[in-house]
Amino acid sequence: MRIIVLDNDTDFEGWRKAARRLALNDVKPAEITWTVRSDDELSSASCVNELPDTPQARFNVSAKFVELAKAAILHRSDERFALLYRLLWRLRSRHDLLSATDDPDIAEVHAMARAVYVDIDRMHAHLRFREIGRERTAHYVAWFEPEHHIVELAAPFFAGRFADMPWSILTPDVCAHWDGHAISITPGVAKSEVPTEDRLEEAWRRHDNGRFNPARLKVMEMPQAYWRNLPEDSIIKPLIEDAMRMTSGPFIARKAAEPQKRQDTPMPRKQVQGKQVQGRQAHDTIAALREEAADCRACPLWKDATQTVFGEGPQSATLMLVGEQPGDKEDLAGHPFVGPAGQMLDRALQEAGIDRRKVYVTNAVKHFKFVPRGKIRLHQKPSTPEIRACRQWYERELATIKPDLVMALGATAAQSVLGKITPINKNRGHLIDHDGTKVLVTVHPSYLLRLPDEKAKALEYQRFIDDLKIAAHQLRRSVDAA
Repeated sequence: MRIIVLDNDTDFEGWRKAARRLALNDVKPAEITWTVRSDDELSSASCVNELPDTPQARFNVSAKFVELAKAAILHRSDERFALLYRLLWRLRSRHDLLSATDDPDIAEVHAMARAVYVDIDRMHAHLRFREIGRERTAHYVAWFEPEHHIVELAAPFFAGRFADMPWSILTPDVCAHWDGHAISITPGVAKSEVPTEDRLEEAWRRHDNGRFNPARLKVMEMPQAYWRNLPEDSIIKPLIEDAMRMTSGPFIARKAAEPQKRQDTPMPRKQVQGKQVQGRQAHDTIAALREEAADCRACPLWKDATQTVFGEGPQSATLMLVGEQPGDKEDLAGHPFVGPAGQMLDRALQEAGIDRRKVYVTNAVKHFKFVPRGKIRLHQKPSTPEIRACRQWYERELATIKPDLVMALGATAAQSVLGKITPINKNRGHLIDHDGTKVLVTVHPSYLLRLPDEKAKALEYQRFIDDLKIAAHQLRRSVDAA
């Protein structure tokens, strides 16, 4: 009996090297025991090298078998290595074996591969990140308990999906980490080492609670074993119970007999700076506005966004920066300007002599508008009706903050702030008086990130800093005048 010790649970290259040497030396499947190395065991190489060289012998297998084996070897079954070698042994004399769907070995290896791919799909769909730290120091951490050894194969998806944010995926088997450049793999950890619940957790629960549709309930679509990986875990069972109650016969009959009431009653209106804006409170605070905006349904964008991304900063701020809309990272984090554009803005503010901590930062549109491309969400420019629907929040923020200067970053922001389509290049570089508020328009930092030419990017970045310096100069004049 030969004992082949592989380096780890996903050591496909070690298995392939050993299997080839064994097959060339006519070592039958029944004569081999496959295992995975522990600290006190030999490496796979020391075991395989005991076999004599056979340079004159050779055989090939199809690429289809190689791909099937790469997937099946990630299965958690202890028999996977032996099964794959048994298939390899049989393929030497029967090249069409993979097409024999009624063969027990073929059926089993395909079932293993399917289970692995299903596990990967579930990880891609249901993994949730928690934010640790804030802004530049933020790191995103997720816990997942895979059924199979899929982490290394599944991790590149998240590197593409969340390329601009540092993250760690922690599992009992291994952990994957992304620093913005490369994925690294470290040993697994216990669930007790995972950071505790935070504000992103509540955002996911609110998101799922708001989007839950009892008519589309499919309890068996995701096994209950996966619920524990989700921040929504605490609300899944109550949602299902409510759905069962709501879709039962007596409830449906009772609701059908009740007269239907219109749900589109407009919000009461109040006066702000000589204009009417929608609202429910006589004296707004930013905290109150943020809470109210969390339930905004003024346009359809809320349906697909994760959450409302409201403005942040001191209520006494003298400078108010208005961006266009949240991006992908902002939509997940629930905070404005925390992605690549936000990092560029921070750097430019510092070079212009403006302390971001003293600035109120918001967006013209408070929900992320995007178009899905597979697993990727591509930014889409808000339409004029969407800008108008969200303008109430900008007006109420403006009335609450009462800044000395508003700076509109990009065309969407300028349209919201000035109430009309405003060309940026024709209007940047000088102050605009608008309804008693001084306004300065400039480009959005994301525009600078999209410039392909490095020389043009450096030039436009300097122009952006020059616009910010105009804002800094105006704020100093306001302080001196006071």
